[in-house]
Amino acid sequence: MPNEYSGSVPQQPTRFAVVVSEYNRSITAKLLDGAVTTLTEHGIPDDQIDVAWVPGAWEIPVVAARLVRGGSYDAVISLGAVIRGETTHDQYINDAVSRGLSELALETGVPMLFGVLTCNTLEQAIHRSGGNQGNKGVESAEAALKMVDLLAKLP
Repeated sequence: MPNEYSGSVPQQPTRFAVVVSEYNRSITAKLLDGAVTTLTEHGIPDDQIDVAWVPGAWEIPVVAARLVRGGSYDAVISLGAVIRGETTHDQYINDAVSRGLSELALETGVPMLFGVLTCNTLEQAIHRSGGNQGNKGVESAEAALKMVDLLAKLP
């Protein structure tokens, strides 16, 4: 039988960073609340969670990079809400943020969780920040916990 690995709640002390966009704060504050509540419900003390507010989603990768390169964090959770407008501006932001976080994760080996909503409408964002589609902040925090534990188990 092959060796199998999966993650759950980390057993060792862990530290998390959350980078959250101020833009669309009515949405992102709900994402942040979901993420922090999930982490604390799984035994992560408040003093092991650092939150950095950035002006918009575009600024998330540079702050995530600064935080993770300091070597203090086991995972970085990025939260934002980019909502389509009349132009294609949202596509450029979504692509740059996702690419930047992906490259940062591969470079550092630290999980970068993508909790940035990429919605067509405000209504969709509301549904994904605690409405009938769940809360992407909760999902991102759960994934962060699992990834930290999984990486600790891997040979």
